[in-house]
Amino acid sequence: MWIERARELYECAIYAGDDTVPSTADRELDAVEAELSLARGRILHLRFLTGEEADPRELPLFERATRLFRELGDRRGEGESSFWEGCYHQLVNGDLDTALPLFERAAELAAQAGDQATLAEVLRHQGIAAHRTGRLDEAREKLTESSRLRREFGLPAGVASNQVGLIRIATAQGRHDEARALADEARALADSCGATRIAAHVEEARATIPT
Repeated sequence: MWIERARELYECAIYAGDDTVPSTADRELDAVEAELSLARGRILHLRFLTGEEADPRELPLFERATRLFRELGDRRGEGESSFWEGCYHQLVNGDLDTALPLFERAAELAAQAGDQATLAEVLRHQGIAAHRTGRLDEAREKLTESSRLRREFGLPAGVASNQVGLIRIATAQGRHDEARALADEARALADSCGATRIAAHVEEARATIPT
């Protein structure tokens, strides 16, 4: 569709003499490039999560998307790509010092744009960071809020995924009955939407709860 749109703009300029076309075309193509860069980066990140070596193209794709979205004034897009930059630094590089400010920026932009999906992702990854550094109360707060947002826009697999972390936090804090209840709900949610990988993670977390 966007290729045909670019052709139409070209013809409009050539035949009708519309001198505003180049600027319009640049913006529209930049928007397409930003979305494509973000999508390609996400797929490379998925490959990393499923066991492949980190691809050196991943971070530049996210950075390119962020720059283009910023230039376009697209806060939703900039927030999403900023989150993915942070995700790269957190999970691939193990660099929280770089990741956390990117998450903060992503949360700010997502809130401004009303992008609950990105905000829920940011909260999840902030919770993961807090959990791994021993800040259990903060981790619980972030994961709980992420789950609330995911429930609102209908992502049961995402809620179940967050609850894996909440099960482990509750277990670490000695709230074993709560951990078991979370495990039961998380398993039901995962089963309801065919999230078999999440269901397996739930059972791994359940196995850590003292009997």
